[in-house]
Amino acid sequence: MKIYIKFNINTICNRVLEDELKNQDVKHNIVSFGEVEFPEGISAEKLSAISTYLNGYGAEIIENPKNALVQKIKDTIREMVFSEGGVNVKASIYISEKLKLSYGYLSNLFSEVTYTSIENFIILQKIEYAKHLILNNKLSLTEIADRLNYSSVAHLSTQFKNTTGLTPSQFQKIIGKRREMKINN
Repeated sequence: MKIYIKFNINTICNRVLEDELKNQDVKHNIVSFGEVEFPEGISAEKLSAISTYLNGYGAEIIENPKNALVQKIKDTIREMVFSEGGVNVKASIYISEKLKLSYGYLSNLFSEVTYTSIENFIILQKIEYAKHLILNNKLSLTEIADRLNYSSVAHLSTQFKNTTGLTPSQFQKIIGKRREMKINN
């Protein structure tokens, strides 16, 4: 038997963080996703304990403000790409409105810190989501292209091939053959 689970990453992360902050008995305010304020400060010992705990979940405390903002940009992009209903506004507008900063500033900072552009990161996230949707085998390529706001299946296919080296159809066939082999073994 197989089940499929839908995750709300924001809720999970906030709950993990909230539980540990309560466990450490630290007065805090969660300002926004991934941002915590300590009105009375926090000892180095408790901060270290929280850091160690979060590392166990693959999370880390970011001390450099530029890196923290880049992480917010990445989180905003993932939220935009992976949203259930899709976002029907240009990425630049969505990101700048969500983070309340100019897109030019965010774009320059992102490139400075990551050595790639926001646009490239968006493409990578879209292709990852497209692979996920193909793996779940529930949507046609036309539906996937539509969900990811591509103008056509051809546009999705071009970006998919440029990123993975395979067309979406080739990827589907490989996945199908692997599933077939699993069933036969």
